[in-house]
Amino acid sequence: MGLPADRKRFREVGEARREDLAEFISHGDLGGSAPDRVRIPIKIVDLPEFVYNRRDAGGVGRGDGGQPQPGQPVDPQPGDGDDAGDPGEEGGDHEYYEMDPEEFAAELDEALGLDLEPKGKRVIEEVEGEFTDTARAGPKGTLDVDEFFKRGLKRHLATDFDDEYVREGLYVDGAGVDEVFAWAREGSIPVSRAWIADAAADVETELGAPVETASRWESFAVLEATVDREPVHVRIRREGLDMIPFRREDERFRHPEVIEKRERNVVVINVRDASGSMRETKRELVERVFTPMDWYLTGKYDAAEFHYVVHDAEAWEVDREEFFGIQSGGGTKISSAYELVAEILEGYPFSEWNRYVFAAGDSENSGSDTTEGVIPLMESIDANLHAYVETQPGGTAPNARHADELERALGDAPNVAVARVERPSDVTDAIYEILSTESAADSGGMARGDRSGTDDDGGMKP
Repeated sequence: MGLPADRKRFREVGEARREDLAEFISHGDLGGSAPDRVRIPIKIVDLPEFVYNRRDAGGVGRGDGGQPQPGQPVDPQPGDGDDAGDPGEEGGDHEYYEMDPEEFAAELDEALGLDLEPKGKRVIEEVEGEFTDTARAGPKGTLDVDEFFKRGLKRHLATDFDDEYVREGLYVDGAGVDEVFAWAREGSIPVSRAWIADAAADVETELGAPVETASRWESFAVLEATVDREPVHVRIRREGLDMIPFRREDERFRHPEVIEKRERNVVVINVRDASGSMRETKRELVERVFTPMDWYLTGKYDAAEFHYVVHDAEAWEVDREEFFGIQSGGGTKISSAYELVAEILEGYPFSEWNRYVFAAGDSENSGSDTTEGVIPLMESIDANLHAYVETQPGGTAPNARHADELERALGDAPNVAVARVERPSDVTDAIYEILSTESAADSGGMARGDRSGTDDDGGMKP
């Protein structure tokens, strides 16, 4: 194996040693990344190389005492690595592999088995496509000749009839113009009364007597049983067509198809409980769930806008840097956040924007605010997905009822997800629970509960 092959192999080893996404999301330093660049640690792998000692230059193959003689023993010199000692226990150095949100989203899709395909909503451009549309008016140069001919021919076929067969009706005993016209209409023959009247005049001239005196046929039934009515298409196939009488209403003019280019855009509103009960550990769990989802949705959509709302008994909007660290000493009223969310989303019509509302907290809420305030507001806010993440390290507290009440009221809604996070190892499960709900409900993705991309402990399979 040559040196180039060695380098390729070690490069592959270094890539394979990149820290697993689940480990990074659950335990890594998320703060080292930016909204548009994700930095994931990788192990440094030293490539093999030759090292020359140039301090004591000598000839090729020469030792310290000159050229060795045959049979002369070689006295080994002590050097680095010859002393006894235990294997090293220090961790290796790290560098970072940087990926943009698009690559991060693709890797998370593969790792978790997600299948979210965003839909474009806002029209950003209209372009002309092929000339596939038609209209009744337009420049003469765009006349659709084929369509013009087809419409004229179709109308001609619909109005043509076997005139000799109809003329025979005038020879039925006692039949006049009105009787022949009624008989033709019953037989679905598209003949006008005026045409029958003109034909009757010719018959009277031929007979020299009123048409009612003709008696070639005893009745119309005898006529029908004796004379075959020739279909129009048979006669046209035999005789051909001399002309087709076109009309202006047959004209159709070709127009280019108007193609709307839609931007896949999204607005994400992250909501967090900032009350006194949200200690540092709980806030860190919120960050570990929300930050990767921000990266993921940034990578999935052409344009993504984010808003950050915190609340205690009241709600206010903050920037991203403040969102995960801010804490107040007040109580908790979660509905105050959803009232602010509704105000913010007024600037993002659901017909033009994909909308996500992600909330997190320790499930503690005041009184009946969940049932009387939060749930009605969630039902009134149109969104691709509403999600709530309960962060309760060590298990649910006795007064932490918000997540349970949401599940009881909205558990069957296709756009509502509730996840629980007690420890960092639960984070990827929570992310999957949320994003797979959107994938299944809005994009035809996999059904919830299929975790083919994860192991039994919630981590990602290698």
